[in-house]
Amino acid sequence: MDLIIDIGNTRIKCAIFKNARLYNTLYCFDNELEELLFSLDGAIKRLIVSSVKPLNDSQENVFRKTCSTVFILSSKLRMPFNNKYETPETLGADRLALSAGGVLKFRNKPILLIDVGTCMTFDFVSQEGNYLGGSISPGVQMRLKSLHHFTGKLPLVGFKEPNNLIGYNTNESILSGVLNGMRMEIDGIIDAYKLRYPNVKTILTGGDLTSFDKKLKNSIFADADLLLKGMHFILELNTDENK
Repeated sequence: MDLIIDIGNTRIKCAIFKNARLYNTLYCFDNELEELLFSLDGAIKRLIVSSVKPLNDSQENVFRKTCSTVFILSSKLRMPFNNKYETPETLGADRLALSAGGVLKFRNKPILLIDVGTCMTFDFVSQEGNYLGGSISPGVQMRLKSLHHFTGKLPLVGFKEPNNLIGYNTNESILSGVLNGMRMEIDGIIDAYKLRYPNVKTILTGGDLTSFDKKLKNSIFADADLLLKGMHFILELNTDENK
């Protein structure tokens, strides 16, 4: 079995792959990860870790006790695309994994990858397999919190679907502005890419996926597990290289 570990800001998502297929996913918090790894001791043959936070030596030692083949996801690993980013070392591990997942899904096609999570990221891989870059903007929670934080009177509104395009009170106005604004932003950026790359394939993923996948006017492919699949693709690519 292969183990994929994605360490986020608030929780950790793990995935088990058997015979190159996603077998199971589970979640835990930082203080539960070591116990989870020990419960899998002996069953894991390969492991890859992505983290939004720097890993310390003790964490890496725990990973290496779990299995002998361990990779920490970064731009230093071999990728299934040519990284043409001007500063490849600054490209986040999540964007690397998503791009790899896109290439796995659509080979030899231009791909636009949209991740709606803490931030909303757009990443583009050309038909020739060149990662060119993309864009980053605030995610839903970040927008809701900033409206409250940077104003004197606007409330902190919980994330839910707005009832109407027109907000008939302050809370509804905020939700309409944030959610509908993001949908129009996504559609607008997809349209801009389609003008330049008419046959572009668009994949939507991320923690807030279900608030957007059926609300866009553009045709997209939704895949909640794209990052995990991309990480496994990178794991296989680098393991094969080392054989």
